[in-house]
Amino acid sequence: METATGQWLEPVDGVRWWFDAGALALDFAWTGAVNGEHRETLYAPADLGAWLLERFPRADSSIGERELSDALMLRAAIVGLASGAIAGEQAAASDVDIVNLFAATPDIPPVLARGSRQAGAGAVRATQALSAIARDAVRIFAAEAGGRIRECAAEDCRYLYLDTSRSGNRRWCSMQRCGNRAKVRAHRSRTATRTA
Repeated sequence: METATGQWLEPVDGVRWWFDAGALALDFAWTGAVNGEHRETLYAPADLGAWLLERFPRADSSIGERELSDALMLRAAIVGLASGAIAGEQAAASDVDIVNLFAATPDIPPVLARGSRQAGAGAVRATQALSAIARDAVRIFAAEAGGRIRECAAEDCRYLYLDTSRSGNRRWCSMQRCGNRAKVRAHRSRTATRTA
């Protein structure tokens, strides 16, 4: 099941911007205060329900504290795996175990539209959505994809993302944010050098 990625983030500086981490699992990691760069967004079960509903249109909005607690545990494991991948460290066994546990639970079954029976077409439970997120984490932290997890090259940014570019040389969390700032700084530096 292919799920669109990306979401609006509001860092501690209060400037809201669109960030596409390139993977559902990494988008999920950015619902929390990763690296002190971003504000927590999952304060209550309803917050988790709204986030899931944006990605899984049939998501069941009746989410309780248990599902929120599970989601926060999965999110922390994904953040740990991503941070370890960036640092070139071996993944913590506890993070791997948590992701594997969630990935082993029943996922969202694929469904063809317009059938006469509705098997599998009901509401998506939070546990199924978390399983889909965990399976995406398994996919991106596998050996071949794990080498494409990057940290933004801007000195004042530590956003992590999956480099899905064809050439594998994406440098910025976003061209509209850090990439543009870097180009402006480089232009100013060249202009100052020429005038000096």
